Amino acid sequence: MDLIEFEPKNEYSACIKVIGVGGGGTNAVNSMLRSQAMGVEFLVANTDVQSLEASPCADQIQLGGNLTRGLGAGASPEAGQLAAQESAEHIRNMLDGADMVFVTAGMGGGTGTGAAPTIARIAREVGALTVGVVTKP
Repeated sequence: MDLIEFEPKNEYSACIKVIGVGGGGTNAVNSMLRSQAMGVEFLVANTDVQSLEASPCADQIQLGGNLTRGLGAGASPEAGQLAAQESAEHIRNMLDGADMVFVTAGMGGGTGTGAAPTIARIAREVGALTVGVVTKP
C-alpha cells in the first residue's frame, strides 16, 4: 500500500495565527486545539496565570505580570489594556512573521475587553491582516 505524502509548507504558504485573549479567548483556543485544527499557530494571552496553566496551548503570554501579578484583571478593561501595553514587546515578538492574525476574546471581562484591541493593533503593526472574533454577554 502506498502512503500519501503531503508537500511541506512552501515559502509561499501564509502564516496564520490565532490568539485567544482573556478567559473567553483562551477557552475558544483550547476548544480549537481539542478539535486538532491544522495549519494554524495558536497562542493564548491572559492576565490570569491559573488560566494559562490549565491551557494545553504551548505558546502563552502572561499579560501584565508586574501590574496584575498573575491574578487577573478584576473585570476591569482598563487593567486589561494596561496589562497588554506592559507586555507589548512580548506580544509583538510572538506575532512577528504572521500574515494573518485572528484575535478572539469575550467582551465583558477585564482582560478580553481591555487587551484585545491593543493586541489587534500590535498585529496590524507587524503587518498582519487582522480579524477580531468576539462574543459579548
